[in-house]
Amino acid sequence: MGHDHTHTHGITATGRHRKRLIAVLAITLTVVLVQVVGAALSGSLALLADAGHMLSDAAGVTIALLAAWIAGRPASDQRTYGYQRAEVLAALANALILIVISVVIFTEAIRRIGATPEVHTDIMLFAAILGGVANLVSLLILHGAHQDSLNVRGAYLEVLGDLLGSVAVIAAALIIMFTGFQAADTIASVLIALMILPRAWSLLRDVVDVLLEATPKGVEVQMIREHILSVDGVVDVHDIHIWTITSGVPVFSAHVVVEDGVLNARGADQVLDKLTACLGSHFDTEHCTFQLEPASHSEHESHQHA
Repeated sequence: MGHDHTHTHGITATGRHRKRLIAVLAITLTVVLVQVVGAALSGSLALLADAGHMLSDAAGVTIALLAAWIAGRPASDQRTYGYQRAEVLAALANALILIVISVVIFTEAIRRIGATPEVHTDIMLFAAILGGVANLVSLLILHGAHQDSLNVRGAYLEVLGDLLGSVAVIAAALIIMFTGFQAADTIASVLIALMILPRAWSLLRDVVDVLLEATPKGVEVQMIREHILSVDGVVDVHDIHIWTITSGVPVFSAHVVVEDGVLNARGADQVLDKLTACLGSHFDTEHCTFQLEPASHSEHESHQHA
């Protein structure tokens, strides 16, 4: 006997923050244009690296917005969860873009070792400060929303990395300006590449967890089991599965063994109401499916999970 609580096939976590992402995209593209021109005029690899990173941010935000639109399409008989998993695929693309950008920056920095061109620090410093201010504004726009969605989190982490990158470029410009140490530009570009990789790996790991349908972070299966067993009439629980369709959409299913006398219309309804209320209030899981089984049927069950 299955029981489905509230279905949340609608707007996704990313979709709820679409306006924030659009604002960040507009800011980012503007700064990319300024930094590319600044890099061309100043000869700064670090500034070009920062522009490249911000361009990857813009690409990631664009992908996230497209994914949010796709994910909002209704479910069908062929895709019973709709297109919500598209957001996760977009986050995967975002992580891969970050990795490619970091490798390209690092390769160019290695090529420049021993042959560092002269850098015009005034243009470099102006463009870097502008980028830093823009990144700070974007962080404030995304703050809070990054906890709801993998895609918004990806954008938030990228902007945070951009802010650190802008700080590195500013520091390099000041070092060159006051000491004439031109290699500071190349060193800053390497630091930017190294800052990108850990964030890309973190995002990629979270995406893989969703695709492998791992138990969501912070969810303890044993605690859920104890709550279910505390419901009157419940004898045992097995085949517990907890996974995530996309950010903010956890799903739970389990086979619940109950006393034989409970399986009448009134008794079953009461048990199901208590179970769904428990999962919804204690574990923030609204989409719950329970298969109720009489205790006398347990010997026929083939347990596939804990």
